[in-house]
This record gives sequence, C-alpha cells and structure tokens, in this order.
Amino acid sequence: IPSKTTKLILLDSLLQENRMVLKLGDIVPNFVADTSDGKMDFHSWLEGSWAILFSHPADYTPVCTTELGRVQSLHQEFSKRGVKLTALSCDTAESHKGWIKDILAYNNLTQFSYPIIADPNREIATLYGMMDPDEKDSAGLPLTCRAVFIVGPDKRLKLSILYPATTGRNFDEILRVVDSLQLTATRKVATPVDWKQGGSCMVVPGVKQEDVGKLFPKGVTVHQVPSGKVYLRTTPQPE
Repeated sequence: IPSKTTKLILLDSLLQENRMVLKLGDIVPNFVADTSDGKMDFHSWLEGSWAILFSHPADYTPVCTTELGRVQSLHQEFSKRGVKLTALSCDTAESHKGWIKDILAYNNLTQFSYPIIADPNREIATLYGMMDPDEKDSAGLPLTCRAVFIVGPDKRLKLSILYPATTGRNFDEILRVVDSLQLTATRKVATPVDWKQGGSCMVVPGVKQEDVGKLFPKGVTVHQVPSGKVYLRTTPQPE
C-alpha cells in the first residue's frame, strides 16, 4: 500500500505532467465549480462578455489579501469596460467566504462584488496550467501561482501572465491592458510602450499607405528613420 508521502509525490507529478499549455487564441476550457457566490458554469457565466480569471496561492495570506482588495476597489472600472472578474485558489468556498471579511476589513471596503472559485482538488488549476511547483501547502501539495487570464467575448484567451507567489500584481496595468485589447480588437492599430487610454497609437504594418486616409480620419504621422522604411506610423487614438 503506497504511503501518504508516496501518494503526495504521485499526485504532484500527475499535476505537473497533465498541465495544459493554454495558448493565446485558444477557447478557454469550461468547468463547473463552487464559488463564494454559489455554483458556476464558467462558459455560461461568461455570457459573451470580456472576463478576467485570476488565481492566488491561498486564502488568509498577506499579499493575496492586498491583491483581491485592490481588484475590488477597481471593480467599477472593470465593470465600465464590460469586464467580469473572478478569482480562484485551491481553498474551499467556505474558506473564501470567511476570508472575504478580512479582505474587506484590511482594505477598508464595504462590499465584495465578484466570486472566488473553489478548486480544492486542483482540477481547474491543472487544466489552466496555474500550478506553482515551488509553492506547497502544509500537506506538500502544489499551490496556484498568481496567474491572470483575460478572456474575450468569443471565449478565446487574449492574454495570460504568470507571477510568482512573492510578487503581487499591478492591477492598474491589467486595466491598461484591457483598454489596449478592446481597442485593438476593432481598430487596425497597436499600442506602443507605456501607452495609456487616450494616447497615440501605431498603425499596424498590414495597413497599406494608400488606405490610411480613409481608415484614420484624424491623420497619420509617418516617422522618418535612417533605414528609409515606412513602418513607424502614429495616429491619435481612434474613437
């Protein structure tokens, strides 16, 4: 009969071997799970909306408490952009419900407006490749890293970022990325380094020079460079 330690090692190995590599453009896997707000069927919950699924290592931990509080403080900003939010860890729904009280108290908040998914069996975390091999719980099982998945209305993955447990995320940057993703999904532009809402954009290389006038009525600036190539073209942010 395998010992408890052997079982833990086998489960850890299985989780790592079966970890799915979710690529940009993939339809994100569906799942059904308990949350702090009740049962969730992920694809049904999306309802054709933009959404962010983000994981944290564990409830009742310091960095995670600051992160989920910050997301709540930005909830209205995400809501304005039509973005749904949900968090996830390997804790139970009951654990989430108790921890939310601490999140509210520490961050001086009065309400908590998004669900936290319970994944105690690590099925969703494994499906999405969220496991952090360097972080273990008291039983020796791997915990989730600080993953961020932005999903479009077509249920396809638009962005993913993985942070280690020791580094809290900057959700103002996540909000900025949402602005860029939503803009570039419908306009033939790309956003340059450090771009923010309202800033100038780059015309994508696939747009022919003879077409820029009708596509960008606000005008396009062609930037001269030593190579003589016409590829650095900026335009005010399209409406």
